[in-house]
Amino acid sequence: MGNHHRSWPLTVLLLSAIIVAIFSVGLKDIRLSTDPVELWSAPNSRARQEKEFHDTHFDPFFRTNQLILTAPSRKGHIYDSLLFGPQNFSGIVSKDLIIELLTLQKRIQNIEFWSEDLNRVASLKDVCFAPLNPTNSSLTDCAVNSLPQYFQNSLENINAKVNMTSLGVTKEVDWRDHLIYCLNSPLSFKDITDLGMSCMADYGAPVFSFLAVGGYKNEDYTNAQALIMTFSLNNFPRNDPKFKVAMQWETEFLKIVQEYQNDPPATSPSHMAERSLEDEINRTTAEDIPIFMISYAVIFVYIAVALGEYSSWKRILVDSKFLVGLGGILVVGCSVLASMGFYSWIGIPSSLVILQVVPFLVLAVGADNIFIFVLEYQRDVRKPGEKREEQIGRVLGNVAPSMLLCSLSESVCFFLGALSTMPAVKSFALYAALAVLMDFVLQMTAFVALLSLDARRQDNNRCELFCCVKVSTRRPKKPNEGFLLPFMRKYYAPVLLNRYTRIIVMLVFIFIFCGSLFLMFHVTVGLDQELAMPKGSYMLTYFQYLYKYFEVGVPVYFVTTRGFNFTTRAGMNATCSSVGCDQFSLTQKIQYATNYPELSYLAIPSNSWVDDFIDWLNPGSKCCRLYTSGPNIGQFCPATETKYTCYRRCMTLSLDGVIRPNVETFNRFLPHFLSNRPDLQCPKGGLGAYDKAVVIENGEIIATRFMAYHTPVTNSQEFTAALERARELADNITKGMRKIPGTSPDFEVFPYTVTNVFYEQYLTIVPEGLFNISMCLLPTFVVCCLLLGLDLRSGLLNLITIIMITVDTVGIMTLWGIDYNAVALINLVTAVGISVEFVSHMTRSFALSTKPTHVERAKEATANMGSAVFAGVAMTNLPGIIVLAFAKAQLIQIFFFRLNLIITLLGMAHGLVFLPVLLSFFGPGVNKAVLLQMQQDKARAKKELEMRNQAYENMSYEDNEMKQGPESASTTAPKDDSRASKTHQEGAITHF
Repeated sequence: MGNHHRSWPLTVLLLSAIIVAIFSVGLKDIRLSTDPVELWSAPNSRARQEKEFHDTHFDPFFRTNQLILTAPSRKGHIYDSLLFGPQNFSGIVSKDLIIELLTLQKRIQNIEFWSEDLNRVASLKDVCFAPLNPTNSSLTDCAVNSLPQYFQNSLENINAKVNMTSLGVTKEVDWRDHLIYCLNSPLSFKDITDLGMSCMADYGAPVFSFLAVGGYKNEDYTNAQALIMTFSLNNFPRNDPKFKVAMQWETEFLKIVQEYQNDPPATSPSHMAERSLEDEINRTTAEDIPIFMISYAVIFVYIAVALGEYSSWKRILVDSKFLVGLGGILVVGCSVLASMGFYSWIGIPSSLVILQVVPFLVLAVGADNIFIFVLEYQRDVRKPGEKREEQIGRVLGNVAPSMLLCSLSESVCFFLGALSTMPAVKSFALYAALAVLMDFVLQMTAFVALLSLDARRQDNNRCELFCCVKVSTRRPKKPNEGFLLPFMRKYYAPVLLNRYTRIIVMLVFIFIFCGSLFLMFHVTVGLDQELAMPKGSYMLTYFQYLYKYFEVGVPVYFVTTRGFNFTTRAGMNATCSSVGCDQFSLTQKIQYATNYPELSYLAIPSNSWVDDFIDWLNPGSKCCRLYTSGPNIGQFCPATETKYTCYRRCMTLSLDGVIRPNVETFNRFLPHFLSNRPDLQCPKGGLGAYDKAVVIENGEIIATRFMAYHTPVTNSQEFTAALERARELADNITKGMRKIPGTSPDFEVFPYTVTNVFYEQYLTIVPEGLFNISMCLLPTFVVCCLLLGLDLRSGLLNLITIIMITVDTVGIMTLWGIDYNAVALINLVTAVGISVEFVSHMTRSFALSTKPTHVERAKEATANMGSAVFAGVAMTNLPGIIVLAFAKAQLIQIFFFRLNLIITLLGMAHGLVFLPVLLSFFGPGVNKAVLLQMQQDKARAKKELEMRNQAYENMSYEDNEMKQGPESASTTAPKDDSRASKTHQEGAITHF
């Protein structure tokens, strides 16, 4: 193959370019997946299925846009309230700051912008979450949770004052008395002061205290350290035109709050929008692209310089390998493009991780093969009568099996890694596998052709960048070994394989392995979301405020599926928590769990539409009445009806005082309850609170949800633990409710939180990682054994060394504070691939050595192949990795700089220090097939030498016979030339 490609290099290059172009056509359909759900959560995972069920039956969780205000430098005061006694008011809970917050809130509410998707001016009402008026929303219908909402966003209400007498004492009551009451009774439609103002927000729903203030202790709300303002938008699908409108509104929101932050106010604000995470990740990715470009440029410069063989200053431009290095980089780039194009063609999306890691991986593999091939060619001596192209083909025949061994091992490794259920890992493995395979194919074709062209140029003494310029200085006949090979041969290998050094090396590496094995069981599992942010990002301040001041965590919904009959008495008792309900009902179990928040991670008990529906039916309230006269007689009469025509109640009191509607009453009035807007006459109306929480299909309740709140969770470990505890509680509830007669065996209760899809992976990522890495290790062992002639010992030593590198990597991750997560798993899979480069070449070189002892064979492998591996893998990776230390993104610094530095250093240490020693002790014996082949080659060479000598002697005798006579004197010179030629031939053959 080498002879064929060197004979028609331009044809081979053209065909290679055509093939790459065909594969790359698919790039026109490339889809870059940036949705974290699509990247890190398997489509068939439990969390994704639960999310799909929830979002299909209920609305997706709304988009959150939030502002947190603190005023640490402001002093508080004590207010002596007429009704509530002395109360502490912190510096942030002050009238002027409430007014300032209200001014900012109204400015945000009045955002308007032109929308191309709607072809008109859009505003908040087009995208906001309006629970009480979702179809025809106005600005006052939009859900905005903030402290000014206790005053219905009215400056007049904030400034309101009135004198009030209580227990014979008369005092002025103002905004503080109203606020104290509302923070403790947010569901009230009227406070107990003479102000008589409502606590409900202007959009008609309550604002719970933990949504308005933060940083308080023991329900001392007025002494809070932070004010919270939250705008909730509908979470439209990405293909919905209003999704872009929501994104535009959030952009305008960010502009306003950033202006507010830059104009030093009396507060210390922090903010976020729903789009902020994705924006900041994309921003830092774009900012770090130059870092990656510099990294690749440094690698390219190193390859171009290191591949050259320099004999004198005059021949630097002749002996350099700038174009060869550039060709090697282009081969890597074309391999990545071909892989991306192919998978884009068949519809497998790419990701930023693929764009960042796959080129690095293929460059590590490709550079190693390039160095092994080029250095072997430079160190080789051309045989007598052998053409340069034939020499390249022969050298390729020597090194191609080693290149095939590594490339095939890695490619099969990654293809098996695609069995992973995690989408990001699966797509990375597929892209990497094909890229490595394409890189090997292009190296065997295009790069061989390129090297052939470069060899012709070098033989003609032409300068590399100026091919028309020739130098007069001839190329030295003796190959230039450079600095590294003699150093490894004369100094490094003898010292390393000294009797005492070998024992020390074995003990040190075994100790490191045992220590890393211990540390591996203590590695932190997870990925804190702030690590995805660049240093200096406003989101880091937001996360800091979020963890410090919020008193509750994210909402958690306990969702019920089809198969449970809520209309029966037993069904209601199994879910409610009021008088007559089961002791261990659904809501009661959740209530019990909140009593142990440190174990259950639940802070606030769930609401219950069943309880509120029963209260709504209570004959003692005005909520459920029937017309007793008129055209609507016998039909439902809303509480807003003031005419004296609705005397009849929907239910009558039972003897035991426990209200339970029969099946007919339940089904008849439940829709009225869900559509009843809560007000002062009927605060138990279900519109807004429950109309989206109960799904009815053909008269049957097919899905419901009960909302509770998690405790504040601050890191991946707590999020994961909260998910586990919630699932355990839901499983317990499911078992209890299945005991109710008539319940389907398929009925289920599951917890849904918007973060579950991100943190579920950490429940299984350890066995997932073991599976993926095992799938990578298996082919390295099998391929090594097969390509080395069923050499099980070499394959086993290969496998042991790679396992040690992987375990040591995880151990150092623990020491260096690198968490184990999906990004780390991708890098560990990459580590197996790079470890193959450090290990397999050395193992094969040792296996093919015919030196008499294990130590001598280890020395030869270390000197010859070790120098190429050091120059090709270690020194190619290290400069590029070090550049990544200057990246702004913490993810890149931790999981690309730190982790890849660990992988490269450990691979170099094990491949160039531990493995030679291991082979000197336990390596396989001399390969008899190789030894026989060598003996046959020597016999063939000896026979060729004898034939050449005999032919020369016959030719010399005939010449002497013909040229004897007077002209004998003139033939003296030719005789001398012939003798010199003979001497030169014998010397060349003897050297061979």
